Amino acid sequence: MTGDTGEGQFRQLTTPRSAAVAGILFAALFATSLVLLRTALPADPHADPAWVGRGGSRISAALVLAPFAGIAFLWFIGVVRDRFGQLEDRFFSTVFLGSGLLFLASVFVSMAVAGGVLAVGRQSDIPQGDIVYFGREVMLQINNVYAVRMAGVFMISLGTIWLRTGLMPRWLAVTTYILALTLLLIVSLSLWVTLVFPAWVLMISIYILVGRRHESRQRG
Repeated sequence: MTGDTGEGQFRQLTTPRSAAVAGILFAALFATSLVLLRTALPADPHADPAWVGRGGSRISAALVLAPFAGIAFLWFIGVVRDRFGQLEDRFFSTVFLGSGLLFLASVFVSMAVAGGVLAVGRQSDIPQGDIVYFGREVMLQINNVYAVRMAGVFMISLGTIWLRTGLMPRWLAVTTYILALTLLLIVSLSLWVTLVFPAWVLMISIYILVGRRHESRQRG
């Protein structure tokens, strides 16, 4: 046997500083995909299915960006959870992590339905009217009813952890509560409402990033 298996070979894993940028990337990618998708959808659900062809390039771009936004969101969850440290509570952390993953799963399913609508719209030999209408409504229901509410639960659980531990300023926790209640109580199929969540993630990420730089300067 060669080599040393002692503790000197191992180093404790630490969160990379670059991970703090994950929330900013998520906010930018997710918001962009939502805007592209929303501008491709007509306001009238019974509009001529030809809108799928006209907005096909925007829908395709949104579908490309969505998976990368999801990856960045997972990193954001990791960054936020890392800040809990020894103060982590199993109950609230389970709700926080579970709601975050359910939000992400709902977004992915919604985008998959959008991809199905786009595929149907490109086939001229398929009766499109009812299929496109059904796909559009399913996509909006998943995104604006389930994903948005999971985002609200995610925010409330995180806001509660911050209030109880003092890891974040009180004003930030209260703002999180207000925005979360907005997402939970507003019943709308408008994709614009969903933009509240990436805007909140952007705010939190910038605060964490600035805070870490300030801590680094104080240590230096």
